[in-house]
Amino acid sequence: MEAPDLVKIGEIHTDLAIEAREMALERDGGREPQGIKSETEKQGEMLISRVNVVTEAAGRAIGKVPGYYVTIEAEGLRSRNRDRQEKIAFQIAKELEAYIERLKLKDNAHCLVVGLGNWDATPDALGPKVVSQILVTRHLLETSPPEKKGELRPVAALAPGVLGTTGLETGEIVMGVVQRIKPQFVIVIDALASRSTGRMGAVVQIADTGIHPGSGLGNKRMGITPRTLGIPVIAIGVPTVVEATTIVQDALSELNRRSYPPGSPETGDNVDVIRRVLSPYLNSLIVTPKEIDVVIEDLARVVSAGLNIALHPGVSPEEVFRYLS
Repeated sequence: MEAPDLVKIGEIHTDLAIEAREMALERDGGREPQGIKSETEKQGEMLISRVNVVTEAAGRAIGKVPGYYVTIEAEGLRSRNRDRQEKIAFQIAKELEAYIERLKLKDNAHCLVVGLGNWDATPDALGPKVVSQILVTRHLLETSPPEKKGELRPVAALAPGVLGTTGLETGEIVMGVVQRIKPQFVIVIDALASRSTGRMGAVVQIADTGIHPGSGLGNKRMGITPRTLGIPVIAIGVPTVVEATTIVQDALSELNRRSYPPGSPETGDNVDVIRRVLSPYLNSLIVTPKEIDVVIEDLARVVSAGLNIALHPGVSPEEVFRYLS
């Protein structure tokens, strides 16, 4: 989600910090890179991982910028079960509230929510769909009665589109809006790329490092980060695609694991041969679930609910879910 957002270790791409760490552990024989602190906890069906990349050297070791990454893994995101999804939304809100508290932002700190992505490409439409369900209040506060003003945080929302349809760098648009309305922090939402088919649509990553639009597909764009904007940036992402080469490599690794003993040189040789043969054809092929339209609708509702609960302490969760129904 941040530079370098696209992690490339052994030709496998991922935007998720936990996967970058997992690949680094595999590469280094299970040794945790120095400068990385991690912990995992279980909350019902949710597995919550926290990875704190403390140093620049640690960031280079896993291909991530130093920062704090929280990952919520839950099959319930894909279940179409409202009760399970609402529990996940509560957890997202809880983690966001912790980020806001760590950044020492007050309840009335102005927030700009930015939904990155392309309305016309379903796997990339998560950001705009979340923005369409955000409880925006910046324009209402001047006319709200005094007793209501303490219940609502000033929130504005923006879906800037993509470079191919606007001719403008997304980062340029966001920077211009930030300079004009002067929010005290930004929350940016985007679709990510995973190296695991099992994590597509089943993971939410939250980070305080910002994001680089298009990085999940290998595009290098102007970053939306604390450094470029000069204010805190919280990034929320959900993996919705995986590279075809990843699926092939995972299948080959499993076949090799069954055919050869651990550490056998044939394992690596076979994978390398297949990579050389298939990479010219599969490197640009991105795979997404066939039910991605339903997945995106559910993900947008869960993420927007978590955002609305976290951003507006005076609005009850029941009111939030009623607003989204």
